[in-house]
Amino acid sequence: MQRIVITEGPDRVSEVLIGSGIVGDLPELLPSRSDRQRVAVITQPTVREIAERIAESLQNRGLFGAVVPIPDGEAAKTLATVESAALRLNDLGFSRRDTIVGVGGGAATDLAGFLGATYLRGVECIVVPTTLLGAVDAAVGGKTGVNAGGKNLIGAFAHPTRVVIDVEAVRTIPLDMLRQGTAEALKAGLIGDRELVDLYRRYGIDAPLEEVIERAVRVKADVVSQDFREGGVRAYLNYGHTVGHAVEIAAGVSHGEAVAIGMVAAGVVGERTVGFTRRSEQEQLIASLGLPVRSPSVDGAEIARLMALDKKRDDAGIRFVVLEDFGVPRVVHPDAATVRAALDAIGID
Repeated sequence: MQRIVITEGPDRVSEVLIGSGIVGDLPELLPSRSDRQRVAVITQPTVREIAERIAESLQNRGLFGAVVPIPDGEAAKTLATVESAALRLNDLGFSRRDTIVGVGGGAATDLAGFLGATYLRGVECIVVPTTLLGAVDAAVGGKTGVNAGGKNLIGAFAHPTRVVIDVEAVRTIPLDMLRQGTAEALKAGLIGDRELVDLYRRYGIDAPLEEVIERAVRVKADVVSQDFREGGVRAYLNYGHTVGHAVEIAAGVSHGEAVAIGMVAAGVVGERTVGFTRRSEQEQLIASLGLPVRSPSVDGAEIARLMALDKKRDDAGIRFVVLEDFGVPRVVHPDAATVRAALDAIGID
């Protein structure tokens, strides 16, 4: 089992455990505490079986484990769902000594993390991502949140105590979900691990999953350890997201597809602002993984509105993460003509 530690200054604040078949050992993987009495397993319908298996194993170890259902996908990421889950915790007699376990995709771990950060002003949270997207992105790094007219506009920075990634559970996801996670894993490689990019060049979508997960998590853990609250280098993790989040909302495509499209747009911005010379190579690699490189038909004015609303704005305007080269990210504030060229390149008028 691989163990990757995330730090904040001198303190170890979170750790990621990566292995095969480790979900069944979750009670053993919980941080050791003598005062924990209850564990609530927050989960989605598609992974209910895994959640119930975890709850049963907790009960067998003397912990009261209850399954708290939430909707699948982005439908889970609402304040109404947070309230519903919090009321269930009330019914269970939850206290600050107890633990939330979030099981599922990125939406489930985002929601569980936000609930853990805010219920009783903070309870311990463990997350068990069951998708590649959740494993390499949403579950790691302590960004939690729900949507409010834009992606993740209500949230908190709060690390899960542990992230438990069972590679065998991730391996069972359908091909379309694998591709979604591949977009975020490739992004990690593009900003910080050229060997990960090379894995996708050599093997395509069939790149060895455990190595992909470990490498992508190490990139994110390293960045987050340097800059937890996104005052500097953590912005690099948003490569492809400035346009991507807007396309995700306006076009209704998946997060991974939107990030792939957003990286194509960012390639244009990088070419025009910092002389990125590998734009075509990057686009071809994205397409070779079965990911889209053009946006569905959407209203350009709506994309502009959503980009202006995005969290990545600042006083200097809309921030774009770009690449000088693979593994060399930068943050720029492009002019309107450059943004227009980037949107034109992905088919947005």
